[in-house]
Amino acid sequence: MSDDTKVAAGATPHRDPLGYAIVIVSYLGMAGSAPLVAWAGAPAAIILMVRMAFAALALGAVFARRPMIADWRRPGAAWRLIVMAAMSSLTLLLYFYAVLHTSVAIAMFLLFLMPLWVALIAPRVFHSPREPIVWPALGLALAGLTVVLVPDLLGGGVRLSLAGLLAALTAGFGYAAYTISVKGLTRIVASTTISMAEAAGDTVLVAPLALWQFSSSGYHLDGRAWIAAAVMGVACTAIPYTLWVEGTRRVRVEQVTILGYIEPVAGPLYAVFLVSQMPSVWTVIGGALILGAGLLVVVFGRGEGEDSIAASCEPEPL
Repeated sequence: MSDDTKVAAGATPHRDPLGYAIVIVSYLGMAGSAPLVAWAGAPAAIILMVRMAFAALALGAVFARRPMIADWRRPGAAWRLIVMAAMSSLTLLLYFYAVLHTSVAIAMFLLFLMPLWVALIAPRVFHSPREPIVWPALGLALAGLTVVLVPDLLGGGVRLSLAGLLAALTAGFGYAAYTISVKGLTRIVASTTISMAEAAGDTVLVAPLALWQFSSSGYHLDGRAWIAAAVMGVACTAIPYTLWVEGTRRVRVEQVTILGYIEPVAGPLYAVFLVSQMPSVWTVIGGALILGAGLLVVVFGRGEGEDSIAASCEPEPL
């Protein structure tokens, strides 16, 4: 590594308040998906496929232009976009499997260990210094998530199976790898290209499971399911996914994943309006802890200067 690169890698990066705001808004948008799925009452893979198809159509109608095509032609971009979409789909399917063979509480807890893996791996991948505030913020967020899940954990509905536990744990690893891959892609292609590739890729890769659910259950999409899928596709996927990718470009990836704990807190709030389900006191207390973790990240976390990070990852000339 050259001296200039070392200086760039060790430089104090700037903070990006807009980046934090973009990430938070994106998670608030994504949080609407779970209550909408409950409102629609459709099988998970079917509603996921239709939702992602709507997202791909919306993104394609607005952004499928020459710059997006040019992004796919950049060196190394096409295969990385395909791998990223595959990781996203695999993670979703593993999570669904984990929910079926353990419980929502266990699957969600193991999935949301993902920020721990990102915090351990990201500094090595991006050659950046470790973020000290990540550890207390992560501990506070995990404590909050545990409190939110207490009713499910104590309610006698917890099921344990080795396959389900491994699926949930692997989903957490997969989501970490997916997030890190998106961070790397933001250096070479536009945010809209990444979100479009993910939406289209998820539609194609989840289609076999969705078609199997159609044939085995005899389910037919009704008007409510179509409305839910369309709203999720545009308002909870196309827009927030693109915002999330843009926010991930601006903010340290470890901080992005910790701010993601906002999503399981916001979901129950939406459920109040969609399915008249009031949040429990556990959700309120856990949510307060999670919001405290997000506040730690936003107030005390170090920013990320794109130029210095990009410079630190450039290979040294031979």
